[in-house]
Amino acid sequence: QVQLVESGGDLVQAGGSLRLSCAASGNGFMRKSMAWYRQAPGMQRDLVAGIHFSGRKAYADSVKDRFTISRDNAKNTLYLQMNNLKPEDTAVYYCNVGGTYVQGHYIANPSWGQGTQVTVSS
Repeated sequence: QVQLVESGGDLVQAGGSLRLSCAASGNGFMRKSMAWYRQAPGMQRDLVAGIHFSGRKAYADSVKDRFTISRDNAKNTLYLQMNNLKPEDTAVYYCNVGGTYVQGHYIANPSWGQGTQVTVSS
């Protein structure tokens, strides 16, 4: 079972930037698809961005042109660069590694890390 450790969350003012990291254990990182999710208090966990093992990327409409998902296969690390942050981006962010794509939609692996808190003040 893959172990995931997210980091990089912080308190930031609106318009600011953060880069989240997700370190993953185990083998075969480069052959896995992965994604970032977020969960605000009282809300469901939503997909923010996904990256197929081929490198193809997809984003939720709410973060397009502001967030960039990337991966470093040599470091077994997934990243999320977040620019022009808005108060509505406030949430706990989770990475997911090893999920599958079904008809273009990322289906999460049941393993999750502890998440990292992002708070954007207005």
